[in-house]
Amino acid sequence: MWTFTQKLPHYKYFIILTAYTYLLEKSILLCNCVHGFRNNTESAELVSHYESSLSLPDILPIPSKTYDKNRAPKLLGQPTVVYFHVTVLSLDSINEESMTYVTDIFLAQSWRDPRLRLPENMSEQYRILDVDWLHSIWRPDCFFKNAKKVTFHEMSIPNHYLWLYHDKTLLYMSKLTLVLSCAMKFESYPHDTQICSMMIESLSHTVQDLVFIWNMTDPLVVNAEIELPQLDISNNYTTDCTIEYSTALIVVMSWISFWIKPEAIPARVTLGVTSLLTLATQNTQSQQSLPPVSYVKAIDVWMSSCSVFVFLSLMEFAVVNNYMGPVATKAMKGYSDENIHDLDDLKNHHRESIIEPQYDTFCHGHATAIYIDKFSRFFFPFSFFILNIVYWTTFL
Repeated sequence: MWTFTQKLPHYKYFIILTAYTYLLEKSILLCNCVHGFRNNTESAELVSHYESSLSLPDILPIPSKTYDKNRAPKLLGQPTVVYFHVTVLSLDSINEESMTYVTDIFLAQSWRDPRLRLPENMSEQYRILDVDWLHSIWRPDCFFKNAKKVTFHEMSIPNHYLWLYHDKTLLYMSKLTLVLSCAMKFESYPHDTQICSMMIESLSHTVQDLVFIWNMTDPLVVNAEIELPQLDISNNYTTDCTIEYSTALIVVMSWISFWIKPEAIPARVTLGVTSLLTLATQNTQSQQSLPPVSYVKAIDVWMSSCSVFVFLSLMEFAVVNNYMGPVATKAMKGYSDENIHDLDDLKNHHRESIIEPQYDTFCHGHATAIYIDKFSRFFFPFSFFILNIVYWTTFL
């Protein structure tokens, strides 16, 4: 089992891969993939002659007609046990949209067939057999239940081999590339934990005839040199990797308008609209890699909340601009604060009865607008802080 993690934004995305069988959940370590060879030409010729002298009838019982390749080699009426070991060479192409992942593996299958005969003068611990003989002897009918595609490697020679041990145990090793399906759930995305399986099942046998077993101590070996572009494998069971997209920074950026003078209409509107568009673009990008689902995801809640805060900052300026009234209009036409406050001098003229109510309205509106900005400088950050507490408590 291993785990994969990434963030978008400030989230954890896990994928836990568990290899198991349909029948039982254990196996033993089966293989050693390191082969020796002899550089000496004479020795190579002797080995070649020794290997070529072995034929299929040399391992079949006498008479060979008594051997049924379609019948499992049950010993004393007990089901045949097949041990599995998987070595993961690479792991990539984890696709949330298609709900699949790709892995290259060495698959080892080991079983004992007491009906076979050992070759004469077999002194080695094991003997390499012709893999074509698998068509003439019994072999497990295993398949990957959740595989969408299985590719057998043939570069530069077919990547499989067959060994026969002294206790009549057969070991079959093959290299495969698997495209496996994984039913992912996104209710808690981007803080979700995904459990994906590599399911190995018998095609035609029941547990009365055939049992698949994984090794209790080391059924799965993962290549320590595996590197993923957005994931990090820490060990065979768990992994952690983080990518951050700071959507909170966009929300904070929209609050800058609270420190800009209410008269600076273009600056405040541009800041608010730009923040809203940036957030919308980021939300679209985060959804493109996911399949359409019928339920609300955690990232939907987060992005919607951020959008609401940015939109409210725009609405706050609309309220401020409304309180400013004609003062804001004057500012747009090139009037300065000094021009506006020159209205003090007009109170002493003969139009005092007309100007003074307008002046009082201007001053009251300007003061109210400033007060709203000052209030927003503290209210928005505090509300966003409360939102973070509720959000992370709920989804983590």
